[in-house]
Amino acid sequence: MKKRRLSTGVVLIPILMAALLTTRQSATTLTPQNNQRPRAREAGIIVGVLPPGPLNAITDVPGVLVGHTTIIRQENIRTGVTAILPHNGNLFREKVPGAVFVGNGFGKLMGSTQVNELGEIETPILLTSTLSVPRVADALMDYMLSLPGNEDVQSVNPLVAETNDGYLNDIRGRHITRDDVLAAIKNARSGTVDEGSVGAGTGTVAFGFKGGIGTASRKLPTGLGGSTVGVLVQSNFGGILTINGAPVGRELGQYYLKDQLGLTNPPPNRNNTSQGKHPNDADGSIIMVIATDAPVDARNLGRMAARAMLGLAKTGSAGTNGSGDYAIAFSTSLDVRIRMAANPGDPNSVRNLKALPNDAMSPLFLAVIEATEEAIYNSLFRAHTITGRGRTVEPLPLERTFEILRKYGAMKR
Repeated sequence: MKKRRLSTGVVLIPILMAALLTTRQSATTLTPQNNQRPRAREAGIIVGVLPPGPLNAITDVPGVLVGHTTIIRQENIRTGVTAILPHNGNLFREKVPGAVFVGNGFGKLMGSTQVNELGEIETPILLTSTLSVPRVADALMDYMLSLPGNEDVQSVNPLVAETNDGYLNDIRGRHITRDDVLAAIKNARSGTVDEGSVGAGTGTVAFGFKGGIGTASRKLPTGLGGSTVGVLVQSNFGGILTINGAPVGRELGQYYLKDQLGLTNPPPNRNNTSQGKHPNDADGSIIMVIATDAPVDARNLGRMAARAMLGLAKTGSAGTNGSGDYAIAFSTSLDVRIRMAANPGDPNSVRNLKALPNDAMSPLFLAVIEATEEAIYNSLFRAHTITGRGRTVEPLPLERTFEILRKYGAMKR
């Protein structure tokens, strides 16, 4: 390979300009969101009866960290990675109990079978674009194998979920790199979570409007255990948008099957793998990640994950054939933390875990339902316009939406 000569300004200036451009692009992927659109609760939309946590986010669950890499480059690259870390230690050495529930399995959720077989999550949970799952998983394995204490590890189960952002993003280009993945993990933080068109939600579409990342939480009162449940979603699906019971999608004239039910010349049939070609298409996907600090074992985490589908249904999801609807649940409680055995050579060593009984689960189920519903609304409310591949997807029109919600008594006046 030829070496570049740096002895003249004619050569040096283009190199410096290229370096500056690269730096600016990299910085863009990590800049916190500056978004003036309100969250649902800030606008007066109160979902359910349980109170939220202090931040109304998945990071209200102690120990949970979230990081994004948002990739917006050139005209057609609109994608990213979102990382959810159950704790900031070595997850392989200190696994958390976990479960995956499948509402509709049109998706590519890597690592799910081992999670459900063993009831353990041993890596950060990464969300991304459909065709980038293998590359993201490979980078996640690099990260896990490089951690101190993992020098002898010969098997690791990367947990990577996706939705298809191919309507706005050059998905076939698979532009996510190892550095993008590592940046999302290493920049994961507690505190406020950026929402909307960020991270894995950069190029997604929901109900024909701009979708993306959303989060919410619920805090149980002391008499019900005092635990926190947090949910983060990557929304990219369709149906008949319903907010707090109000038929927003119908009133806005944008909903699934509108064309077939109301037009004399409906659009032609579409391949369900080529989603998002029309605002009323309902194919897509959603990933819902549920965290709790309640001491819940893997079996009951599976039951909590199943309840996320009830929250999804309340938003008007059609659950179509081409929609990959998944929920991933885990507990951060030290009472159920799965630590590597002190004596790995003794397979009969007993773990002392303290988990809630079945009878204690119902309030946690309700917390999941409410937080999931509100997280989806936040993913829509906080999203902003994205243009890519010659297409533009606008966010939910809030003023018109507020008029509809007031009409149906679905928000505080």
